[in-house]
Amino acid sequence: MASERAIRAKEDRRSRAGESVDYPFLFLVLALLTVGLTMLYSASFAQSEYDTGYEISTKYLQKQAVCAAIGLAAMYFFSRIPAGVWYRFAWPLYGFSIVLLLSVLVIGEEVNGARRWINLAGIQFQPSEIAKFTMILLFARLTRLFGQDAKQFRYGVMGFGMALMGILIPLALEKHLSAIMLMGMVAVVMMFVAGTSPKWLLAGAGAAAVFVVIYISFMGYAGDRVTAWLHPEQDPGDTGYQILQSLYAIGSGGLFGLGFGKSRQKYLYLPFQYNDYIFAICCEELGLVGALGIVVLFAAAIVRGYWIALHARDRFSTVLAAGLTTLIAVQTVLNLCVVTNLLPSTGIALPFFSYGGTALAVNLGEMGIVLSISRHRNQRKLQEECV
Repeated sequence: MASERAIRAKEDRRSRAGESVDYPFLFLVLALLTVGLTMLYSASFAQSEYDTGYEISTKYLQKQAVCAAIGLAAMYFFSRIPAGVWYRFAWPLYGFSIVLLLSVLVIGEEVNGARRWINLAGIQFQPSEIAKFTMILLFARLTRLFGQDAKQFRYGVMGFGMALMGILIPLALEKHLSAIMLMGMVAVVMMFVAGTSPKWLLAGAGAAAVFVVIYISFMGYAGDRVTAWLHPEQDPGDTGYQILQSLYAIGSGGLFGLGFGKSRQKYLYLPFQYNDYIFAICCEELGLVGALGIVVLFAAAIVRGYWIALHARDRFSTVLAAGLTTLIAVQTVLNLCVVTNLLPSTGIALPFFSYGGTALAVNLGEMGIVLSISRHRNQRKLQEECV
């Protein structure tokens, strides 16, 4: 009897533990958000003052803070929603995101030469940010639906491929190459987790590389980015200007940086210093030590996200958490590689740091879903039937 009561008590403790979110992951996300908002203020105040006639130094921070508040509310709300609810709404949300992507071609606003934004009642957002989430959500549902059949070409390649193309075709019409690359890489990871044969994934990667080469050859601005990446010093006043200024900022930071708020490159020397290239300002002000600290924060959050995925209660939750974590991981790696000139400019922002309200709010909401999945991390895994 004593041993039976001990077993029941242990199970009760496990059940209660599963009712709370994973606090280490929550802390890491909030730490990234706090540091990100702090660095956004530092990186953007010079541009803000210039844009407002030297009247407001917090223009971009204010907008980002509002979106952060919305995102935190979404994160809390989504952390209370069981993963099964997302399973049921995967197809409707996927269809809705395609409609939004196609509507950009009709009513979208053009910003910096690209038509990727929709303005509703003064609120500007990118439908591609929503499409990234719905693609991951649908892939997670298909993984559960296909089960062991994902190893077959019909399901593991054609099934996932058709779902992916439903998103990529509208993005190609928008000439949104960075989103295509990002979603393609996330899709490959999720297909691998689902059980798709590696030989098909390698073949798909080769086809994607051919597509990128052809796409770049027809898109002049993309070709200029590759040229600037390989030889930025050949055109320091035009195509190579941004990457050279980014490298100047990184090199100026040294080991411990110039000090918070003391960047020189943010004074209108480095374009998009508060957006795609905000990490260069972090390096300049915080130095190698501070930059490594930020990288460690991202790495810890990503590792913890995968840990939650591995300990999820069911297959759908595992793949969903892994997909959302991979999205953050791929964006982070691509952004850091671009800023340090390891890759050509892609236009991919640094999660939680770069200016962009839609991306920040969606990312925080997605982290709320991972937190929801973490509530059942200590419960026994369910044996699912394909439905």
